[in-house]
Amino acid sequence: MNRRELLFGALAIPAAAVLRLQRHGAAHALDEPSGVIRAGEIPPWKVNQAGYLPGAAKRAMLTLRPPAAGFELTSAENDTPVYRGRLAPPRRDDDSGDWVQDADFSAFQSSGRFRLRANGAAASFPFAIGAGVYEPVFRLAARFFYGQRCGTAVALGGRFAAYQHPPCHLRAGYDPSSGRRGTNQDRGGWHDAGDYGRYLVNGGITTATLMWAAEMFPAARRVRLDIPESGAGAPDLLHEARWNLQWMLCLQDRDGGVWQKQTSRVFAPFIMPQDDRMISYVIGTGEAPYKSTGATAGLAAAAAIAARLWRPFDPAFARRCETAALEAWRWLRRFPDVTFRNPPGIHTGEYGDPQLGDERLWAAAEIWRATGNEECHAYFREHYAPYAAQLPRFSPPSWGEVAALGLWSYALAGKSRGPRPDPSIAAAIEDATGAAADALVERTAGNGYRIPLRARDYVWGSNGIAANAAMQLLIAHCLRPRPAYAEMALETLHYLLGRNTFALCYLTGAGSRAVQRPHHRPSVADGLAAPWPGMLAGGPNRWRQDAAMQTFLPANLPPARNYMDNHAAYSCNEVAINWNAPLVFVLAANLRES
Repeated sequence: MNRRELLFGALAIPAAAVLRLQRHGAAHALDEPSGVIRAGEIPPWKVNQAGYLPGAAKRAMLTLRPPAAGFELTSAENDTPVYRGRLAPPRRDDDSGDWVQDADFSAFQSSGRFRLRANGAAASFPFAIGAGVYEPVFRLAARFFYGQRCGTAVALGGRFAAYQHPPCHLRAGYDPSSGRRGTNQDRGGWHDAGDYGRYLVNGGITTATLMWAAEMFPAARRVRLDIPESGAGAPDLLHEARWNLQWMLCLQDRDGGVWQKQTSRVFAPFIMPQDDRMISYVIGTGEAPYKSTGATAGLAAAAAIAARLWRPFDPAFARRCETAALEAWRWLRRFPDVTFRNPPGIHTGEYGDPQLGDERLWAAAEIWRATGNEECHAYFREHYAPYAAQLPRFSPPSWGEVAALGLWSYALAGKSRGPRPDPSIAAAIEDATGAAADALVERTAGNGYRIPLRARDYVWGSNGIAANAAMQLLIAHCLRPRPAYAEMALETLHYLLGRNTFALCYLTGAGSRAVQRPHHRPSVADGLAAPWPGMLAGGPNRWRQDAAMQTFLPANLPPARNYMDNHAAYSCNEVAINWNAPLVFVLAANLRES
């Protein structure tokens, strides 16, 4: 995220009290920080706490000094050994400082619940092996978006029945920066992250990623998410994406342009959504044309995808989306480079982007794919080459870099119904995508924890970078199937779900040892012991961009060690819709079809 949320402003409390806050607002002394993970508290076994697929590669990591020689896989019910193996020699993982031994039990393919054991180490957390191990986690991560809904009552139900709130943010208006005045009825969408803002740029890539997951992986379409729209004639994942898209459509002006965001003028304090009674303003650039190119292109792309995918389920909604996408494109022709900066008096997330050619490329590709529009096709053919040349570098998509989405959508069009891509262009994109994926495979295989992150990738939202890299590998696999692509994407999933230096599941509500204190206002304000479920924490951030990390973490930590599980450490422990979406995509790719 490009949202350097100042700690004092984010918490909206006196500066002297900031670092005394804990999850429920109780005061603690500065020498009693919660969430600092000390080396002596970290279990030596690092496993995917959700589990492993029977036929896939299955590895765990052990960090033990002195090293062990062998390991046992035992039944979690009665400790009966079911498999024995040799541990690999220790190798140094420079990003964490750990000496890591691999325990490879890929040859064992029976289903059940198990633990790993080795002399000198406590047993691992229990984990499952089975064909359906990722469906509960997929459901958890996908239902996160329902929990983020704005302008409506939310009730997770079931074992999460305590997680609920009544309708929120019902007071809406136009900030003068929008070029309009007065009130409006723009409700809906998702709270973007740990705050209550709603942002078009981030909403666009997030909504698109969920729709792609529903389109590309049939098993994801059958999973019931128990949302209000369940059973209403379309896959639940598409319904959830539609919830946000309908709000995005409300921020399209009559001229086709789209305002940047809808937020209060400052971040709310740590209160429940319904208790935030500040007006939620539609915010623009502050001068004509008031809308932004990034927001307009994001809507154009997401609406075009929806136009394509909703035709079998709701033709009227599909036509509405197609019209919105084409109107947005006409606006983009007139205003190709309207950037956004927060206007005076606005202190919420910015999502500013000085380079907007990639947004236009993505919009052109999606509109062409949905409608066959020849103008968009010509634009794509004229502008794609420099972006394709950049693909072999490690550059997974992000809210500010969406060219890859346009390139992939164009190439994927050749494998589905609809307009046919230029064969030579599609082949060039596939070549570049394969080269990028090969680099990710090599990097993952050489990493101590078998992930594609480099030292420089441990930044704000590093877990989102990891998830998007896994998504990149899976799209490469869809374009030109290669087993290593799917295998290395799964290795990254293992990292996010517990096979990391902290032996911590970064997804709330999952596993045996998960994040407990994310930077997420409802999780702090609701008075419940555990956070809202299904949220992917941002992950280690070597730049330590908040006062909590700077105060409580030791200096000169290796990059992957710069993390603390505390809501005040927002630059490593915030949650965000654009990090959850690629996680949902990766989980969808590994669901069992029935």
